[in-house]
Amino acid sequence: MNWALCTAVDRNPKRLGGAWCFAGTRLAVVSLFEHLDKGSTTDEFLEWFPGVSAEQVHQALGFAMSSLAQPTAVE
Repeated sequence: MNWALCTAVDRNPKRLGGAWCFAGTRLAVVSLFEHLDKGSTTDEFLEWFPGVSAEQVHQALGFAMSSLAQPTAVE
């Protein structure tokens, strides 16, 4: 999955060790998935991290979901 194709995120090697972050923030995208995994809702996530927009969250989730629909080579 090439996160560079998702406009909701960006990466800077001088910020958070080069982790993918929500564009314009210092919040790593992985934090969204960690919160969801622990039972949080997207509304809660957005409340806790007001610097991230609902559009960014939906784009990141949609991008991750679409990557699962891509066929992969089976060895």
